[in-house]
Amino acid sequence: MNLDSMGHRTPDSPIGDVAYLARSEHRIPTLVALTERPRSRSELCEVTGVSSSTVRRTLNEFEERLWIRKDGYQYVATRLGEAIASGMEYLLDRVETERKLRDVWHWLPNEVSEFPIEIWSELTVTVANPDVPYDPVKRFESLLKKTTTLRYLRPDIALMDPCFDVLCQQIDNGVDVTVIDRPNSHMYFISTYPERSSELFQQDNFTVLEHDELSPYGIGLLDERVTISCYEQDSGGVQAVIDTDVPAVREWALSVYERYRSDARPIEPQQFVE
Repeated sequence: MNLDSMGHRTPDSPIGDVAYLARSEHRIPTLVALTERPRSRSELCEVTGVSSSTVRRTLNEFEERLWIRKDGYQYVATRLGEAIASGMEYLLDRVETERKLRDVWHWLPNEVSEFPIEIWSELTVTVANPDVPYDPVKRFESLLKKTTTLRYLRPDIALMDPCFDVLCQQIDNGVDVTVIDRPNSHMYFISTYPERSSELFQQDNFTVLEHDELSPYGIGLLDERVTISCYEQDSGGVQAVIDTDVPAVREWALSVYERYRSDARPIEPQQFVE
């Protein structure tokens, strides 16, 4: 058994070294900084924000493990140190991705959860929480403002109603919009915004289709970007919006959209709008 700088007993094993690095937040950044270029102790204090004495102890421990060597008044990572730094950065990236998806994992389509983890790291996840419940809606609205073509499968009222003005403006600007929704779900917008809905249905670049059996999540194709909206079935609220421009995810989303599109039927707006 070994003792680290805090007097903790650590096993003489790989887990012991990982635990040593993870126990203090400055250690991994210190080692990573030394893989970038040689640095003095004072430079490392600036990089990590810890005291000179703490950096000195850390450097001594790194030297004992042969992760660094001293070069004049500076320190530089050895090949062993570079390997450890790279591995720890990779591990932290994995954990960061996992933490980002943890709260929405149970809402993800099975196909997305089976993608390689490298793809997960390219997902932007915007989650609703008590302090900022409308963040997912705001994220979708920001993407909607920049799109030139929108295809949406199962647009939910909780997502689309706050964005209705932006959607109408985009359609007026010539953005081509096609939505596939559950039967009669569009009646909310027709009854709430009768005049605007009547105008929309007269636009050649606006199409509404119906499908009897849609997925419990929404899929949007906004140019090259894909959004997946996750709903809480009990409350009807949007719990998260996930978006990405990863080609593999877009290919999957497009295939799902086209599958439902082939079976969808056009509504007859004259039934609802005078």
